[in-house]
Amino acid sequence: MIRADLLLTDCRLAAMDEGGEPYGAVEDAAILIADGRIVWAGPRADLPVHKAVETHRLDGRWITPGLIDCHTHLVFGGDRSGEFEQRLGGATYEQIARAGGGIVSSVAATRAASEDELYAAALTRLAGLKASGVTTVEIKSGYGLDHDGELKMLRVARRLGREAGVRVRTSYLGLHAVPTEHRADRARYVDKAVDEILPAAHAEDLVDAVDAYCEPIAFSTDEVARLFDKARALGLPVKLHADQLSDGGGAALAAKYNALSADHIEHTTESGVRAMAESGVVAVLLPGAYLMLRETTPPPVDLLRRHGVAMAVATDCNPGTSPVASMTAALNLACVQFRLTPEEALAGATRIAARALGLDDVGVIAPGKAADLAVWDVERPAELCYWLGKPLLHARYLTGVADR
Repeated sequence: MIRADLLLTDCRLAAMDEGGEPYGAVEDAAILIADGRIVWAGPRADLPVHKAVETHRLDGRWITPGLIDCHTHLVFGGDRSGEFEQRLGGATYEQIARAGGGIVSSVAATRAASEDELYAAALTRLAGLKASGVTTVEIKSGYGLDHDGELKMLRVARRLGREAGVRVRTSYLGLHAVPTEHRADRARYVDKAVDEILPAAHAEDLVDAVDAYCEPIAFSTDEVARLFDKARALGLPVKLHADQLSDGGGAALAAKYNALSADHIEHTTESGVRAMAESGVVAVLLPGAYLMLRETTPPPVDLLRRHGVAMAVATDCNPGTSPVASMTAALNLACVQFRLTPEEALAGATRIAARALGLDDVGVIAPGKAADLAVWDVERPAELCYWLGKPLLHARYLTGVADR
């Protein structure tokens, strides 16, 4: 007999495992949960002998794994709605950045904010993600760009993971932009970011992965390689903002370091895609930024398919280029703009997003996995990618506990 804390029944599963039915679908299903983990999932007719403390009947609703937002900049001070107006007036992202706007304008606001202020502001954005079924979120630093600011952001991210009802994975993004005070001596800032700030953050157990922004307006492949060498020495995995605005060799660099993911990749060439495939690097597609920047070169989705590169989807929630706080909106945009199928998009926000974060206990509904689940008021899984703005979430379970 299986002893369980919770039985979910009268439901339909989109288990999102590979092979078998589309979406891993089971039309009349049940799930047994014990100690925060799935102990059995499958057709209700095959439900084993069990004793459950509690039963939730879901009236035929669909259950998916909790969605995973594997690329966000959720913690920051202020906003950049003024730059949004500038871009609508014709200014490019690069022009705004070179004029002192962009990332560095968020740095001043983030440095000025207390940890409590950053936490409160991030909670409002996190609420949107949770309401769209998110149970795991990656949060980057990168708006502090000095010792105190970067560690402050990472502490806030860790606090969100402890207190806000969501799993959090952190990424140190010290090489995001050159701060104003180091414009005349960028080499000194790279030294600090690599040799001082990252080791300090790692010593406080604030870092799960290391990221960088590799672009002509940001950091070179040589500078990023220095950071990645330090990450490797500390035993930390890496990921990369790669080839967003130009083909700068970012995807190939990510592959060289066996990165978890290369993100954006709108301008990645076939050689870069091939390198990603050979190294098992996940491509993280960020349709919110593509939309907000009014880009015209989409990621090479056909090449990614052809070479077998797994594709994740994320919001890129940030103040400047992707003020998107809904995973279902990101799924819709990935389908409409990049021509992903709904099944590809949903896999990219569950099973493949977990890979992009180096996680193996979330992203699919299967015995042994964490009972992080989303229950939806839909008639078929494709609706999660079809609707734009319609509330679809009925309930969210984190380690088997419903919070809605």
